[in-house]
Amino acid sequence: QVRLMESGGGTVQAGGSLSLSCNSSGVTFSRYYMAWFRETPGGGREGVAGIDSDGTRSYVESLKDRFTISQDNHKNILNLHINNLKPEETDKYYCAADPKWAFDGKWSSREEYIHWGRGTQVTVSS
Repeated sequence: QVRLMESGGGTVQAGGSLSLSCNSSGVTFSRYYMAWFRETPGGGREGVAGIDSDGTRSYVESLKDRFTISQDNHKNILNLHINNLKPEETDKYYCAADPKWAFDGKWSSREEYIHWGRGTQVTVSS
């Protein structure tokens, strides 16, 4: 059974940095595509960064200078480091996993992913 649990959220001042982690069980990173999402107004979710089993990273173009996704294959932990946070990035951030056999390459699409964590709240104060 796949379980994803995010941590590392909290309150940070604008311009500050934060590191999020996603502890996983039932997931072997070599067999999954992993990603981070955040909520959008209206309850949707937008992908912010993804990482393939070979370490290839994908980012939303506007975020790639401040967001860094990484994974620890031994500990099965997915990470997201965010620099220079902005108040409008106050959001709930989610970890997502999709088995490679089901992955269609649309890494930033919510519909791509089978497994989700419950999210961790990031609040950026101005």
